[in-house]
Amino acid sequence: MSRPAGNTRLKAARLAAGYASQQALADTLGVGVRQVRRWESDTPPWPQPELAQALTRMLGQDLASLGFSPPAGVQSDRGRRAVLSTTAAVVGLAAVPRQAVAMQPATVAQDFEAVTRSHRHLYWSVAPATLHPAALAHAALGCALLPETAGQTRQLIAAALAETYLLAGRIEFFDLRDADRAQQTLLRALQAAGEADAPLLGAGILAHTAFIPGWAGDRDAAVERMVAARTYARRGPASAELLAWLDAVEAECETRCGHTRTALHLIGHAESVLQAGSEHETPEWLDWFSPVRLAAFKGNTQLKAGHLPQARTTLLGVLDQLDPSEVKQATVVLGDLAAVEAATGDPNAACAFALRALDQLERTWYAMGMDRVREVRRALAPHQQERCVRELDDRLYGWTTTVSALSR
Repeated sequence: MSRPAGNTRLKAARLAAGYASQQALADTLGVGVRQVRRWESDTPPWPQPELAQALTRMLGQDLASLGFSPPAGVQSDRGRRAVLSTTAAVVGLAAVPRQAVAMQPATVAQDFEAVTRSHRHLYWSVAPATLHPAALAHAALGCALLPETAGQTRQLIAAALAETYLLAGRIEFFDLRDADRAQQTLLRALQAAGEADAPLLGAGILAHTAFIPGWAGDRDAAVERMVAARTYARRGPASAELLAWLDAVEAECETRCGHTRTALHLIGHAESVLQAGSEHETPEWLDWFSPVRLAAFKGNTQLKAGHLPQARTTLLGVLDQLDPSEVKQATVVLGDLAAVEAATGDPNAACAFALRALDQLERTWYAMGMDRVREVRRALAPHQQERCVRELDDRLYGWTTTVSALSR
């Protein structure tokens, strides 16, 4: 005789929700594994009301779909929902389904995450106008998958969706210079992070939203968003790198608002945090920050504070330590070095750094880098008749650079 298969519906739903073992589901529900074994048997007992609610919520299906037969006198979830749907139709409301028609397997989370990870890596080399629509299309896929997943699988999809929206928001703000659109996209990222219950990711998203008012000179709004970001960071085991980056973001906002002394204090604190280290692992998505990037923040703040010799030393050190693949960051550092030389009255040195930045921008476009070069050109207005400045103009307004700038 063949062995009974048991409650295959519940087992399939458990695996689809990302609970690879009966013990994993039991631990999440707070029950013994024996209880889950009984539910996955040939004659599963009807769960107690609280556990029934938890099961349907975690696995995304009603009890009948999970293989349970209600005892006499107990109306099934499906029956109750049929009554609700009929009532909704009578009063003219659209019935909203609580579950998807079919549940995706647990492997869908890994597949969706893999594309999210690839997009994050492509950000450093692919043109933003090319990557942005791909990221948004991937986000649309994630939104479609969420109703078809449950439990841990849904949580993983939601986290990857939050990362995807964060990437799209970064492109919109830093590359496409569309702050209003970035604000809306980052809000979607925060909602997805909430669905995933990922407080550290929430901290990263909130800190990005602080850039928007910070760059517009609205210090109060930027500080308020940074308070929120730090609050979320306290809810999870934040690494030293994440905490230091929060300091760097706030320092950038303070610099933009003209408070360079406060900014330098924050950068000094970030340096101390990195030096002390932490036992907590840095999130994989925090791939835009490192001690070298912190030094780049510092060099820019020193420049804005008028500490030109210190800024030159810091920025030259950053340029030496940057990885060759960090082309976008290199354009910003070269632009800041050009600004240092322009401020010291050396147009030849300023133009030399600006031309190097343009060389990099022809390889990989970055709006922030081009902004730095344009700021330098404005600072060189008193020297615009000199040969080096005219050569810079020829490159700055060459066919390739002009078309690239106008098409982004």
